[in-house]
Amino acid sequence: MFGKPKKGYIDLEEAGVEKREEAKMYVRIAEVHKYEDLKELIKHVYEGNMLVMDISPVSADSIEVERIINEMKKVASDVNGDIVGIDRNRFMITPAGVKVDRRKLKTY
Repeated sequence: MFGKPKKGYIDLEEAGVEKREEAKMYVRIAEVHKYEDLKELIKHVYEGNMLVMDISPVSADSIEVERIINEMKKVASDVNGDIVGIDRNRFMITPAGVKVDRRKLKTY
């Protein structure tokens, strides 16, 4: 059907379900372990990609969390993007031209 599972997952590309092509923008997923990690992560937003950050590893350190969020707010402002909290430990930073609609869609 979709091919045999390898190491706990199915490679959809090998199964012919998904073809990878270059994109204008990627959604990058990152886990932040310390403030210094931002130096590498910020590049992705400046390159025009969306970044979903998980700061769970530093969530016990309120000063570190505040530093990280403030830095990412500056990045979002610099690129004329947006930043929004998904939950207590996850944030999404968007590049130029992408804004987050904060209204929840209701399907009922």
